[in-house]
Amino acid sequence: MNAQRFDWKDFLKKVAVIAVPVALQNLLTTTGSMVDTMMIASLGKTEVGAVGLCAQFSSLMFSCYWGFVGGGMLFFSQYWGAKDDDGINRSYGLTLTCMLTVAFIFFALGLFFPETVMRLYTDKESIQAIGVEYLRIVAFSYPLMVLSMAMASLLRSTERVTIPMYGSFIAVGVNIVLNWVLIFGHLGAPALGVRGAALATVIAQSVSVCVVAVLAKRNGHPYLFALRRHFRWNGELLRSYFRKCFPILMNEILIGVGNMVINVVLGRQPEEAIAALAVFRTLEGLIIGFFAGFSNAASILVGKEVGAGNIDLAYRRAWRLVYLCQGIIGAVGLLVILLHTPILNIMGMTGDSFSIAFGMIVIFCLVAIIRMGNWTQNDTFRAAGDATFGTVLEIVFMWAMLIPCVWLTGMVWKLPTLIVFACCYIDEPIRYGMMQVHLFRGKWIKPVTPEGQKALQGWRPPKRAKA
Repeated sequence: MNAQRFDWKDFLKKVAVIAVPVALQNLLTTTGSMVDTMMIASLGKTEVGAVGLCAQFSSLMFSCYWGFVGGGMLFFSQYWGAKDDDGINRSYGLTLTCMLTVAFIFFALGLFFPETVMRLYTDKESIQAIGVEYLRIVAFSYPLMVLSMAMASLLRSTERVTIPMYGSFIAVGVNIVLNWVLIFGHLGAPALGVRGAALATVIAQSVSVCVVAVLAKRNGHPYLFALRRHFRWNGELLRSYFRKCFPILMNEILIGVGNMVINVVLGRQPEEAIAALAVFRTLEGLIIGFFAGFSNAASILVGKEVGAGNIDLAYRRAWRLVYLCQGIIGAVGLLVILLHTPILNIMGMTGDSFSIAFGMIVIFCLVAIIRMGNWTQNDTFRAAGDATFGTVLEIVFMWAMLIPCVWLTGMVWKLPTLIVFACCYIDEPIRYGMMQVHLFRGKWIKPVTPEGQKALQGWRPPKRAKA
């Protein structure tokens, strides 16, 4: 294998088959979020800021359940490579159970304690009041959102990537139409403002789950509906699953809490900055959403080969995927910078809000190539069985460097918002160098399947000379 030239044509084809549908799905979802923001922006900057902070609460939920998604995809992709149907079914049932547990906790917080949530994120009473109205309704979408994500993760890991894309396409269309109807009171409906946006989100998530389920059923997917086989867990599976998931889960929770601390600081900036941040987060989602398709491809294409015992091929794919993802994110970021004026104008940004939003975009796009390189490497390590290295690195740097810098600049020294914002990425270059060393050493390949474990014995990383 070491002497063979890498088959770029086959490699890029496989990447495209997985990455493009996922990227399009995420792009559709983010487009829907942009339309939401545009419609809400017509109500006022206070409304934009309130909904944006509620989105940060949803992001905290995402961090809490994403550890199970990452761990689940590790098992799904490796068992898929090993053609272990029972392993896929049991690991999916366990992943779904853990994810829904998280979803219902956040549903209860949003429904019964929205005032507490909003007081945590901002000290602006006008923003708090609007956020409470929105949160009480949108909380009903959380279990649906998580169920949809669990289904999509399984479908993608078993290379049925177009089904979640179709579900997102229809759901985004429903969300946009219902936003227009319910926010402004068209077609005889009452004008509900931000409550209408929340209700539209709940209905759209319901549609997404239904569409994905129907299409998967018609496709004859062998795992999604094998309910009797999903919950046949044994001690060996539970130990292996939580041993692999625990570092990822701790990473996502601690990173999520860290991001919450950062959002608490940013939520105490001037209202113009809070509105600008809400718009930036939507555009950030656009960039990350497009990129996530290629990061998913990295996880699946590497994890599948590790599980099947093709260790050398998995390694050779891994570093190429990292650089491919970085190149793609650089091009997307440049495009967003070039188009920033019409985008920010459409999304209601003027004056100081426009300037702050543009500054955030420039800072993010400059650092995005390194940031997404770290993301891709960590996803690749996890898919191959190493859930510890990138996790520990990210947690240590966030809590030892990033959060103290953000807190001091924002809460103690009261520096301008853009300086505080730039500190959110201060650790990325250092971590990137350390991740690169780990990547090329190849010690992140830790199979969970017998086929992979056998192939790993005596393996050494090949030289990179053969492109």
